Amino acid sequence: MYRESYENCRLCPRYCGVNRVRDDGVAHLGFCGETDQLRVAYVGPHFGEEPPITGMNGSGTIFFTGCSLRCSFCQNYQISHKGLGVEISTGELLEKIEDMIRNHRVHNINFVTPDHFFPHVFRLVSLLRKEGFDLPVLYNLSGYQSVEMLKSAEDYADIYLPDFKYSDSSLAIKLSKCRDYPQVALDAIGEMVKQKGFFDTFFKGSEIAKKGVLVRHLILPGNVRNSMEALTSLFVEFGKGLPLSLMSQYQPIAQQKDEALNRLLSHEEFDKVYSHAMELGFENLFVQFPEKVPGIQTAHSPFLPDFQRAEPFV
Repeated sequence: MYRESYENCRLCPRYCGVNRVRDDGVAHLGFCGETDQLRVAYVGPHFGEEPPITGMNGSGTIFFTGCSLRCSFCQNYQISHKGLGVEISTGELLEKIEDMIRNHRVHNINFVTPDHFFPHVFRLVSLLRKEGFDLPVLYNLSGYQSVEMLKSAEDYADIYLPDFKYSDSSLAIKLSKCRDYPQVALDAIGEMVKQKGFFDTFFKGSEIAKKGVLVRHLILPGNVRNSMEALTSLFVEFGKGLPLSLMSQYQPIAQQKDEALNRLLSHEEFDKVYSHAMELGFENLFVQFPEKVPGIQTAHSPFLPDFQRAEPFV
């Protein structure tokens, strides 16, 4: 399964068809920047997710090197563009995950940008379950996923945490080189909701999420219209009950051609998007208010990890 999936790679909607299998040290890189060799930048508890995911003990995150979307403004630029991370076998990663569960008592297993390594991830989940670990498995995704691959993921997932970044195709191609992002992401989120329903904490009253979908949207400076239209699209497609996380944590990383993206989000911009969400009537809303983002002006914001450090989020 591993070899076939990577020989003519179609794991993401770019369908690049690259042979990513590394034989005798030779392999081509997919758009994601990776071969079929697992590479990971960090394994450990993370406390910067939404409360039902973080809980008291943290979310057990595995940050994979590479990304199938590679947005120019990526907040994890070190791993999505710069390739920061170390090679690791499935067995070694399994041991690290098991140690994290035992030592930190995390509330879930959170695979961050895993889709270019889906075959390995499915194997990891199978092994974890075989060994008796029954924590919810969470897929932290860009939204740019193929419905076909999500159908393959269904038996290995409990929670989906997708982004919905763009309603504007021209912005999607400018920042992520994928004009088809809006429709692909809506179709992908539709499949996720079909599989798992909405985030269960809103309906069961539990503090820690066990199942369901929560959609995230990061507001980009200078692009209020994109955000407002993105929220409208989600409302039209899924209704006011869709669990939604509205994020204001954007920070400029690499120099951007669009000058607006070289600054922080303004309070006025946030207020316009937040007001629109309220006018639409979203009932299950997490909101990251700008004034409540700790250390947003600093280089070591908890929302801006440094993967060159042993503890990226400190």
